[in-house]
Amino acid sequence: MRKVIPVAEPWITDLERQYVAEAITDLTYIPRFEQAFAKYVGRRFAVSLPSCTSAIHLSLAALGIGKGDEVIVPDITWIGSSAPITYVGATPVFCDVDPHTWCIDIESLKIAITPRTKAIIAVDLYGGMPDYDKLIKLAIQHGIHVIEDAAEAIGSEYHGKKAGSFGGTSCFSFHGSKTLSCGEGGMLVVDNSVLYARILKLRDHGRKTGSFQNQEIAFKYKMSSVQTGLGLAQLERIEELVDKKRQIFKWYHDRLNNNPLVEQMNIEMNGCKNSYWMTTVVLRKEKNTNEVTQMLAKHNIHTRPFFYKLSSLLAYNEGFVALEKYYGTKQINGFNLPSGLMMTEQEVDYVCDRLEEILECC
Repeated sequence: MRKVIPVAEPWITDLERQYVAEAITDLTYIPRFEQAFAKYVGRRFAVSLPSCTSAIHLSLAALGIGKGDEVIVPDITWIGSSAPITYVGATPVFCDVDPHTWCIDIESLKIAITPRTKAIIAVDLYGGMPDYDKLIKLAIQHGIHVIEDAAEAIGSEYHGKKAGSFGGTSCFSFHGSKTLSCGEGGMLVVDNSVLYARILKLRDHGRKTGSFQNQEIAFKYKMSSVQTGLGLAQLERIEELVDKKRQIFKWYHDRLNNNPLVEQMNIEMNGCKNSYWMTTVVLRKEKNTNEVTQMLAKHNIHTRPFFYKLSSLLAYNEGFVALEKYYGTKQINGFNLPSGLMMTEQEVDYVCDRLEEILECC
């Protein structure tokens, strides 16, 4: 067993090494990766990008969302889900999350919608998914765009449809911690050909493909060929990667789910498939997660805190909408266990042994 158990790590094989070596000089890996990814998710177009954050930014910009507009985002997620709202000059509106799925709460969402609401950013947190049937129906009723932040959910499914199928645009991350990793990077998928053309123009300095006549000030959001070589190889192994994530979660679940000091672990809604990007435990309220994770660190077990409420961050001291009727998500008392793709069952047992010992004594 390794001396240090990291919270996340990729699984790299000779296939990835081969594709990366070829992609150094073969630029066809960029369109090959995009086309293969679009086919996997079941969308018409895919655009490779530097990050999921840039994908959300491009989505908002291409939809014409800006100053005076409001965009609803769940209060508990990584800031990459919400920061692009500020990039385009719009106002983020923080909405409660469902205490079971940890994704956007539909009843809270209903109250959060105002005449200024132009979009909802729905986050597939930790591989889980919100109730998209109700969410999309609500969005259609109000004429609101849906942007799916599927950064953490490649391989997840909602009633037979893959994560990445549910927004006007859907956005993925290939950060080094993700199930499909390019070290860094992201992907935006879309079906609307007009919106796709607009996104392509905005991501490349405001010029049409093949033209050097810049028609507007825009962005430089592209992914390197080397990254797409790594991504394509990982995509060809995606079922293997997702299966391993699900196996890791099962090992943990079998050990911890009945522990009286563990309040909750990731759930899988009926008819859905969770890819379990991170195995997460929520502790009973009387347990201090900071103390627990610090003690785990002394055993060389790395963890990550559950995402902090966006509304609690210094970055959002002002400038966001906070109506008491729908604002007030409680911080979830949890953290992520080591979930790297190289985890073994022996290592999971070791983590669980130490965690249970710590929970009993503190």
